[in-house]
Formats: sequence, structure tokens, C-alpha cells
Amino acid sequence: MSVGSFLNLCIDRLPHGGSIIKPPSHCESCGKSLTPLDLVPIFSYILLRGRCRHCGTGIPPRILVVEVATASLFPLLAWHFGLGAELAFSIFYTSIFLLIFFIDLEQQIVLYAVVIPGIALAFVFSFFWTGFEEYWPQTGPGITLSALLGGAVGAALMLLPNLLTRGRGMGLGDAYLAGLIGLVVGFPLVLVGLMTGILAGGLIAVSLLAVRLVKRRTAIPFGPFLVAGAMAALVWGDRIINWWWSLCPY
Repeated sequence: MSVGSFLNLCIDRLPHGGSIIKPPSHCESCGKSLTPLDLVPIFSYILLRGRCRHCGTGIPPRILVVEVATASLFPLLAWHFGLGAELAFSIFYTSIFLLIFFIDLEQQIVLYAVVIPGIALAFVFSFFWTGFEEYWPQTGPGITLSALLGGAVGAALMLLPNLLTRGRGMGLGDAYLAGLIGLVVGFPLVLVGLMTGILAGGLIAVSLLAVRLVKRRTAIPFGPFLVAGAMAALVWGDRIINWWWSLCPY
């Protein structure tokens, strides 16, 4: 089973409290178990024309989108980080971010069952992640301090709107997600991730309102935009922040 297929299984089951171990992958309509030929990433969906081979029920397009996303992002990470521990960590982080992205997009919730274990593991991985070294000492506690500061700053910035609006603004799930992003990319790159996500969310929301695809009071999940910002910070954060500094007149 590919990573993409496993992520799709998690996206389907975790929001409803289902087990990711059993039962085996199956068609939700007819209950027939899926064979390895049904689970070949991308190709199975195309060959089956997006339908179950047993009952003909349509397979959600999200299945294909997640598989294409993993097939595109993982080689990008390998090209950027090279082979080694950083690649393994970045693939893990990206998998968590993809889960959060699609669950929030479909269910409009940042699932605590995903983000909280992600936070715990990101803290542990921060002791071995060398991506903080450009801004912090290469040895000693400074590297982990970058992760802790990033997590605290990220959570605080997203928690503030929630407090000011008494829960009617950003949800607590977004604050947890911002804390996770800060632990992953550290400080100051967490600012890159959050700012990118906020700008992307604002531009897309305004565009949807302008073409009247959504109404003014329609809730738009913010988690996917934060995830997009997190990926930008993870891969291109150094370049983005250096570009920001170059715009400063002092």
C-alpha cells in the first residue's frame, strides 16, 4: 500500500473515530475488499475510471488528488533535502500536513487526533533536525530552542484572534496547527509559514466572494492555507525570509 493510499484511508476513517488498522480497505458502497491491483497509486483510479470494479460506485476524486500530491511532493522533498534523516522527517511532516489539509477541507475541523501526536513527534524530532542551523547555533540547546520558540509564537499568533472574538474567529485547532508548524520549521521561519498562509487565504477568500462562489458569511476552512504556508516555509523558507530582509531599507 502506498503512502497516498494510507493517507486516504486515514482521511476517511479518523474524523469518524474509525480504526486505521481494520477492517482492510474496502468499497464503502458494496463492502467488497480492495485487492492490491485496486490500490496501485494513480493508475488504479485511471484504469477503473474512478469507479469500484465490483459495484460501479464512483470513487471520490480526492483519492486521486491525494495520490498525485504525494507523488509530486515526495520527489520535491528528496530533491531539496537529499537522502538522509531530514528527508525522512520532512516526508513525515508532509504526510501529517496532508492529513490536516484534506480533513479540514472536507470536515472543517483540525483533528486533534492528528495534530496533537504530530506536535509531540515534532518536538522529539527537533533534537535531530538540522534545518534550524542557519539562524541558531549548530550545537547545544539553541537548535531545539528555535523549535520551541517557533511553536510558542505560532500558537500565540493564531490563538489571539480566538480570544479576541471569544471563539468566533480562528478555532483552537488552527492554534494547535500553527504551533505544530512552528515546531517543524522553527523561528523565524514560522512567520514565513503563517504570513504565506494568511495571504493565500485572504486572496482566495476575496476571489471567491468576488465571483460569488461563496456567500459573505460562508465558513472557509483556514487549515489548508496554513498547511500551504507550512510547506512553503519548509522547502523555500530560507529564500523567502532572505527576500523579505532584502526589502528592508535598514
